[in-house]
Amino acid sequence: MRHSWWRWLLGVIVVLGIFLPSVGWMQQRITQYKTNYKTPLNPTIMVPGSSASQNRFDTLITQLRKETKASHSVLKVKVAENGQISYTGSIRQGDNQPFIVIAFENNRDGYENINKQAKWLSLAIKDLVKTYHFNHFSALGHSNGGLILSLFLEKDFPQIKHVAIDKLMTIATPYNMESDSTTTRTAILKELVAGRSKLPKKLTVYSVAGTENYSSDGTVPANSVNQGKYVFQNQVAHYTQITVTGDDTTHSDLPQNKQIVLLIRQYLLKENLPAKDRYQRPNKNQQRSITGETGLP
Repeated sequence: MRHSWWRWLLGVIVVLGIFLPSVGWMQQRITQYKTNYKTPLNPTIMVPGSSASQNRFDTLITQLRKETKASHSVLKVKVAENGQISYTGSIRQGDNQPFIVIAFENNRDGYENINKQAKWLSLAIKDLVKTYHFNHFSALGHSNGGLILSLFLEKDFPQIKHVAIDKLMTIATPYNMESDSTTTRTAILKELVAGRSKLPKKLTVYSVAGTENYSSDGTVPANSVNQGKYVFQNQVAHYTQITVTGDDTTHSDLPQNKQIVLLIRQYLLKENLPAKDRYQRPNKNQQRSITGETGLP
């Protein structure tokens, strides 16, 4: 009887010695799978600037639908001040590159409001991930939409597990607000610089500025856009500044500027463009200028 008890105990120890490491190994494999596997669904999330609605990118989307090979469906999301989320449109079955526009009931300008909008953006993205089950996306922000996305990436995105952002393109984003200074930093730029270490390390960022006269797009100073380098440079995998000049480079025209449409097609939608339309990215952390007169290199 005594020998049977010891054999039973030895058997339990052997089973646990095999079972427990196996469970740990399986959990590690599942975590690696969730981290490495990318869902076919890879939306482009668009965030408009202040005073703009969920219809802000309609002209851009119409152009992209005409020029791209894929037919992109459109889902529009509006977040109320109380956090309630409403949807217009849908993601068509089989469309792996839909456009999702996220706008806010309170779309007013100002430092405090932009921080609130970043929180509302987080609510919307969490709801979208839960509903549509994607684990990576790219993002486009026009004007203050780029600030909203940048604050979201630093503050709330790290808490969204097993979801990655591949690329971010900001268009005429005033990282230093209305300031033209290259030495004085506004509150929002100070906040973004202070939190930059929390940015996704594998992220690729394109910061696009438009200039009518090489100093401003009529609303946002070029120097303010260029201050984004202090947020992203040496913090993300790749950071590129691009300046677009020529026709349709006023602040409100930039999202549908033909050169920027080509940049979106090439980098966010990963289209293989003809060589004459292709933008050649410079080395990491460098700046490049594109002029409307000569076309894209």
